[in-house]
Amino acid sequence: LVNSGFCSLLSVPADASNPASVVVSVLNISATLGSQAVLPCKSYRMVWTQDRLNDRQRVVHWDVYSTYYGDNKMERLCDMYSAGDQRVYSSYNQGRIFMPQNAFTDGNFSLVIKGVAESDEGTYSCNLHHHYCHLYETVKIQLVITKKAEDANEYWDGEKPVIVALEGTTVMLPCVNGNHIWTERHSEEEQQVVHWDRQPPGVPHDRADRLIDLYASGERRSYGPLFIRQKMNITDTAFALGDFSLRISQLESADEGTYSCHLHHHYCGLHERRIYQVFVTEPVKEKKVVNLTTHNIAPAIDPNVVRGHNVINVIIPESRMHFIQQLGYILATLLLFIVLLIVVVLVTRKRRQRGYEYNVKKYGEKDVNLKEFTVDTTDLTRYKSEDVRLDYKNNILKEKAEQTRSFPAKNIDLDK
Repeated sequence: LVNSGFCSLLSVPADASNPASVVVSVLNISATLGSQAVLPCKSYRMVWTQDRLNDRQRVVHWDVYSTYYGDNKMERLCDMYSAGDQRVYSSYNQGRIFMPQNAFTDGNFSLVIKGVAESDEGTYSCNLHHHYCHLYETVKIQLVITKKAEDANEYWDGEKPVIVALEGTTVMLPCVNGNHIWTERHSEEEQQVVHWDRQPPGVPHDRADRLIDLYASGERRSYGPLFIRQKMNITDTAFALGDFSLRISQLESADEGTYSCHLHHHYCGLHERRIYQVFVTEPVKEKKVVNLTTHNIAPAIDPNVVRGHNVINVIIPESRMHFIQQLGYILATLLLFIVLLIVVVLVTRKRRQRGYEYNVKKYGEKDVNLKEFTVDTTDLTRYKSEDVRLDYKNNILKEKAEQTRSFPAKNIDLDK
């Protein structure tokens, strides 16, 4: 699995935090610095072909293992496809045994036996097959025939249910499957997806970093910085080969952590996880014989010097990334507003310095040159300030003014 490394397999139950996702295996993987590690994740159930025979992909059949005739062999009783009628193999059982007609609708594949006889005693098996999804399930039930009504009962023998039925009565052997594999078929590309997560040491599982998403349609999404996307990858033929292994090149101490491979097929109800604990160790140093008689002695290697690239992992949860993105938008808007405000202030200040200019040609009027007009001043007489006609407040003032004009004032010499 790994160059210069080892792995150990641990079996674990289903994930308590996500019951729909079953943990298939847990591996501890150790590799040396600078080597290449391969985290295996193979599932032949994720290798799907086009479902061209939709009516032949889902089938259920009942078999019985009976010792009544002493031949000790398995006998096929009946079967039924998802888009066809059920078929009973023996003419003796025609109309005597059957399954519900709506079995593929409600998931009830129970076998009904009318008028049970001693020859019906044996171990029955209900076999559920989904060829498209590569899912196979079997339910076993033991049927015992009795002639005493008080002996009829049902119990569990530790491996399978045992039904003790009265001879001549009708008995039903239960086989109920409520899985989603019996629902209608959906788009193949949208239902199949594989993704890898990485959980650095000290980081909770809900803060794990997403590495890769790969869909059956060929769409691929890689996350994280460029050097992470270049050193951690899976092949483009993953869905064709069923090999979704993650390859990590140029191992460094920063690559340690918990890796998990998630396989999802929503149409088939498939949700599996494989978990890996990756440890990176220092390479084994070769012992060299040093000739002390020579004058050129190589300096001793400092064990405290860390070799390889120094990688700093900055873990930013998705919620913080969203907050930082929104904050960036707000700061950019504020900066644009400040720039516009500065431009307006500079333009206003420049216009104040230049002063306000008026355009006399605003309404299409022509410029008037006062030098072109000559003024005749021969008829103009000089008036005194008293001759200026004013608007009089009353008639008395008006009469006084008129008298002043008609009778000019005389100069009187008081000495004479």
